[in-house]
Amino acid sequence: CKNAGADAVKFQMWRASDLYSKKHPQWSTIRKSEVTSEKAEKMKKYADQQKIEFFCSVFYPEGVDHLESIGVKKYKIASRTCLLNDKHSLETLENVSRTRKPVIISMGMGGNKKRITRIFSKNRKTFCYCISEYPAPFEKINWKKAIKYDGFSDHSLGIDAPFLFTLLKKQTNTKQITIEKHVKLKNSKGPDASTSITTELLKELISNIRSIEKLRFNKC
Repeated sequence: CKNAGADAVKFQMWRASDLYSKKHPQWSTIRKSEVTSEKAEKMKKYADQQKIEFFCSVFYPEGVDHLESIGVKKYKIASRTCLLNDKHSLETLENVSRTRKPVIISMGMGGNKKRITRIFSKNRKTFCYCISEYPAPFEKINWKKAIKYDGFSDHSLGIDAPFLFTLLKKQTNTKQITIEKHVKLKNSKGPDASTSITTELLKELISNIRSIEKLRFNKC
């Protein structure tokens, strides 16, 4: 991601047993995909060496404590967590709110935005448009609604959607645009692999976005 020009790299810190049944057909793969506290610490050190920001979507309260101990600067709140249906969701959000650090929030599954806003009243918030389907059909994206958000957490195939979102947002003279896109390594078999892009496509996307950043639009 660093070589592709990304500003930050985000992982998901969750416990498989909190979110999935052991009878899930991909249980073995899901279990291996967990980012433990030990893995997070190693990845944070490596990210620091590469001079790229490391942070996480966090799904359980103890995860917040560990991420604080290794010095993350912000948090991602997943669409699923915003629903407050998982047993640790509310406690996790409250722990994140107490850090008073910036939060990037996906609302793809709905949830009570006013309540989420109240929970994070002391945190700088970036709300992201998201369609929680894997893959998300391009034709389902509501662009008029999307550009009202601060950012875009994209699960569609390819890189067309985040490129178009950036172009549309740039025309509103937005100073900072947040794009989240899942990236896979070669031969990756994780639960999100089928809808993730390669590092080569990520590099192409970021190059296109950097070109958009240089554009200037005049108000009519």
